[in-house]
Parts: sequence; structure tokens; C-alpha cells
Amino acid sequence: MPRWRGIAPPRNARPRSDDRLTTRRLLLTALAALPGCTLSETPLARPLTLAPLPPNSPLRLLGGLEIDRAALGFGGISALHLAPDMTLTLVSDLARFAELRLTLDDGLRPTGLTALRRGALGDGAGLPLQRGYAGDAESLARLPDGTWLVGFERWHRIRRYRDLAGPGAPMTAPPGLEAAPYNAGLEALAVLADGRWLALTEALAAPEHPGATWGWIGGPAGWQPLAWRAGPAMAPVDGAPLPDGGVLVLERASSFVGGFRARLTRLPGSALRAGQVLEGNEIQSLSDPLPVENWEGVTVLEYAGRLLVALVSDDNESSWQRSLFLLLELRA
Repeated sequence: MPRWRGIAPPRNARPRSDDRLTTRRLLLTALAALPGCTLSETPLARPLTLAPLPPNSPLRLLGGLEIDRAALGFGGISALHLAPDMTLTLVSDLARFAELRLTLDDGLRPTGLTALRRGALGDGAGLPLQRGYAGDAESLARLPDGTWLVGFERWHRIRRYRDLAGPGAPMTAPPGLEAAPYNAGLEALAVLADGRWLALTEALAAPEHPGATWGWIGGPAGWQPLAWRAGPAMAPVDGAPLPDGGVLVLERASSFVGGFRARLTRLPGSALRAGQVLEGNEIQSLSDPLPVENWEGVTVLEYAGRLLVALVSDDNESSWQRSLFLLLELRA
């Protein structure tokens, strides 16, 4: 509403269009804070105008969207999952989650997002986690039975959710994960095609392997260590399983001088063995003509005979960053 100095607003005063928009966004934000809140058919994104990738790239760009942080109710998106019915699930390092409907045109180009459900991630009793130490969700994976796995940093751990709006049961974390730096823990978590889990830390250094960070493979029944050596000054920030048993790993670097850099790397399933120092083969630099942003999440989906790769960026709730979604196709 307009601000009226010293007196109440006249009864017939109508809010300006921008005030109505602000009021609407504040209402959406408040509603999104409710556990399991459902707000269907709410537009959340606008298409981006993007130039195509070079013809010889292993990836073909299908399109992208800019997510409206105010309409969504939160920023800080750190991981995503895309289901065959085009349900896009997001988690935020602010202890939030959202389930959205992704719409595609006949060419599989993304045209929009609408909200299905969103709310707070819960603790073991289902009570909302507080942002910060307890709620810094950084990674997301899904088991074949539909169970969600969420990796957290600061308080380094993995929680299992039957429903993201319900309680999160603690899982047996990889041994040594507690030694990860406060804000650089379990950034990548993937359930591989053979059922093993792959967990990679952002910056838990492996001193005997210069330039590498610690990770693990296996799962709660038997974690085994391995190491990941990212590109120069980079670190792994997410991973997505491939149908052939391999994995895509998203690597990122950031600095005050150079800004953000990121790349997608690929590793075959035959290389995913305990006790090894793993290095992915770069398949795409996330640079011009792609938007340069704080890319932090990757997911893969087999759909209509094609292999789709989706990426999301973390805006850090900053006015100079954006929450972007890209959809690409991995060529055979």
C-alpha cells in the first residue's frame, strides 16, 4: 500500500500496480514458509534468450529459464532433480524445498515453471530445520523407491526423507565427513546406476593426493574412500548418475577477481572404484555462450529417447546474481 504520512489512507485509495505486485510477492513468500504449502499454477520463471552451443559440442542447448526468487519464496538453490513427469524438485541452503512443474514445447525447450508444493525441510521429528548450521542443504539424490537423500554441510550429515515435507531420518555418514571445512562439505551426492552411492566433498583436502578432495563410494552399509581431482582451482559441487553407470560431475571455481567459472565433466562407470583418485573428462565449459553464473546443481533424465541434463545456479540471495535453470541434451 502507498505510505500516507500522518493519516490513514482514504477508504477509496487503490494500491499502485507495483504495490500490488509487492503485496502479492510478500504473500507468496509467507505462504511458501508453511510446511508442505501447495500453490499450483503460480508462474515462477521467464524464458531466457540464449545463443546455441557450437555444433561440435557434446551437449545441445534446449533452453533456459530465470527463476523469480520473490515468487518462489526463497533463493539459494543448491541442488535439483527432474522426474519423468517433469516434476522439478529443488532444495535450498536455506532449509527449503520446492516441487515445480516444468513445461516444455514440442522441441523439449523449457517454457515455464509452476509451483506444485514447497515448504521447509524437517528434522527427525518433522519440525522445520532452521537456516544456517542445521539447514544448509547442499545435495539431493533419489533412491529407486522414491526416497530422497539430502546432504547438508556446516553440520555435515545425510538425511533420508520419504517425503520432503516430512521428517528426515539420519543416515550413516561417510567416516571422516565431520572433518570437512565448515562451509565446504557434502556438495555432491548421487545414487549410481548399480545402486552404489557417490559422495564428494567440496574442500576436504586429501593431502596424499595433491589438488584432490575426499569422497566416498558405497553407502551406509559400507562406505569406501576415494578422491576427486577437479580442474585448476575448481571443486566438485554436484554429481548426477548416467544410465550407463557413469557420472556427470559439476565443478566450480569462484574468486573476487575472476568471478565464477564452472564446467561439466564425465567419468565412466568402470573408473568409479574405491581407493582411486578420480578425474572427470571435461565435456562442457559453462561459459559464453552459456550464462556465467554460480552453477551448483546438475541432474540427468532419460526422456523420449533422449538424455536430458538440467543445471541450476545458486543466487546466494544476492541482488547481482540470478537463479537460472538450463536444459540441455547430451548427445550419444
